[in-house]
Amino acid sequence: MKHGKKYRQAEGKIVRKEEYSLEDAIAFLKENSVAKFDESVEVHMHLSVNPKKSDESVRATVVLPHGTGRVKKVAVVTSAADKAKEAKDAGAVVVGGEEVIASIKEGKLMPGSAFDIMLATPEMMPKLATIAKILGPKGLMPSPKNETVTAKIAEAVEMLSKGKKASFKNDDSGNVHQVIGKLSFSAEELSANFATFSDAVRKAKPETLKGKFVLSVTVCSTMGPGVSVKAA
Repeated sequence: MKHGKKYRQAEGKIVRKEEYSLEDAIAFLKENSVAKFDESVEVHMHLSVNPKKSDESVRATVVLPHGTGRVKKVAVVTSAADKAKEAKDAGAVVVGGEEVIASIKEGKLMPGSAFDIMLATPEMMPKLATIAKILGPKGLMPSPKNETVTAKIAEAVEMLSKGKKASFKNDDSGNVHQVIGKLSFSAEELSANFATFSDAVRKAKPETLKGKFVLSVTVCSTMGPGVSVKAA
């Protein structure tokens, strides 16, 4: 991939084979922004897991104290009138019961366009099974594992719509990736989000895995080069 002049200039300032402190890495990203928009700040961790072993998979959710800076459109499927009201009051963009499921099935409501994430109250799960093949490939099927099946609708909608709650899992190369804010965030806010995410990853370490878990950590902005950060 060919990078632009600003990217190459920023990359040229990085001291290779050196791990930066988080404070210095964040300062570097802020001082060397290469885009005209407010770039996201991303964390990429390379783990010692074997992605082919199911007992070494890493998957969890994290509540970032300052959110990601990304606003998400939340849909809520529930049969309870009080939960529907909670969802609407909390800012959900799509709220309903079986009529929502029918609209998705008919193609009138497009997952990933009309909404970014779906929540459901427990009693709706059997009914949602009829559109699992539509929601599943887009990563939008509610699941107790990622806490998108819940009775605490108002709390969940508020956290998800403001980007505070995020789910992560390792990819096929044993890496986990997470946005921890925007370059416009203060260094303190980014550091707090980084620390919270880092702790969540370490707590998700598989019990069967021995030895060093986090092999390397890199932070970058959306359009900028990666900076190696010391892995505690």
